[in-house]
Amino acid sequence: MLTFQIAGYLTEFTGGRAEIKIDHQAASVGEALEQLWNAHVGLRDRVLTEQGDVRPHVNIFVNSDVVRRDRVLQTEIDGSADICIMPAVSGGMLVTKATGIAEIT
Repeated sequence: MLTFQIAGYLTEFTGGRAEIKIDHQAASVGEALEQLWNAHVGLRDRVLTEQGDVRPHVNIFVNSDVVRRDRVLQTEIDGSADICIMPAVSGGMLVTKATGIAEIT
């Protein structure tokens, strides 16, 4: 069984579903994701580049482990896995003490 956790705006491409279970097995994360793309075609282009690499603003975790972005698709799994796809979070707000003015970073 493959279980995918989909976070943030990416759920727009899964019909609003944050958890997707697929009753297939895979030898690698790349193979597992192919199963996900079959079920939710529009999600692929938001996660992978045109060259098939993970986009810089997307993080993929395998069984709660951080995997290097350039190796994640080749990462072997034992048939089943929990895979979390999460858009990277950046930015914030900085308030300067001297002026009290907030700046978006």
